[in-house]
Amino acid sequence: MKEFLIETFAHHRTLIVFLHVISAVTWVGGMIAIRFATHQSLAMITDPKLRLERAAHTLKRLFTIVTPFVIILIVTAVIMAVGLGFRAAALDASGNVIDAYAMSLYNTVHIKEAIWLIMAVNLGAMMFRRNKAEKALQQGDIETAKASLGLITKYMVPVNIVLGVIAIYIGVFLRGAYA
Repeated sequence: MKEFLIETFAHHRTLIVFLHVISAVTWVGGMIAIRFATHQSLAMITDPKLRLERAAHTLKRLFTIVTPFVIILIVTAVIMAVGLGFRAAALDASGNVIDAYAMSLYNTVHIKEAIWLIMAVNLGAMMFRRNKAEKALQQGDIETAKASLGLITKYMVPVNIVLGVIAIYIGVFLRGAYA
């Protein structure tokens, strides 16, 4: 499997990096647009039920759009991490550190990928809460829907935005480290 990933990256490096970057930009950019543009427009709707219905629908559309990009991001991250040989440059076959700088880069790759995985888990939790809000709205329970959606917009999306920007920065740093 490792050889397949190395060979795949060697033959498709530009495409893999492009897919990785466009996936990160789509995911993080979509959250930024929802939080700072769409959210403000939805807040202008005076009918609470309609506002919550529109918010739930908007989030559903965002999640539908970004989910394939999240999958692509994680797959390309694995291909790049193996294909760029971070581990091979840092550790020998016995697992001993052979280069301290390469080891720091290898650890940084793990930090970046952990950030993306935390974001993916948070995305899953947001999807769950959005679905819960939609069911509550269908049952006429506006307060439950408001609580579920409020947590998403006030905390969960901003956390993912911050984490995403950090991960993108780390990616730029890593790109410069092996370019």
